Amino acid sequence: MAEELILKVTGMDCDGCIKAVTRAATGAGTAPISVDLESGEMRLPAGADVPAISRAIRRAGFGIAGS
Repeated sequence: MAEELILKVTGMDCDGCIKAVTRAATGAGTAPISVDLESGEMRLPAGADVPAISRAIRRAGFGIAGS
């Protein structure tokens, strides 16, 4: 199995937030493998363009922990 990348997304508190960050990541070129509301973790396939996805998530009104 290929490695996964994990982004810690902040500011999510409902299913609508999950949909919004999923749309943002998909729009930036990579559909997430999963987004977990409780942990705030977005799992991405190896090779995903993390800087582009991070920018898209921030534009959608959320944050990325540690950046």
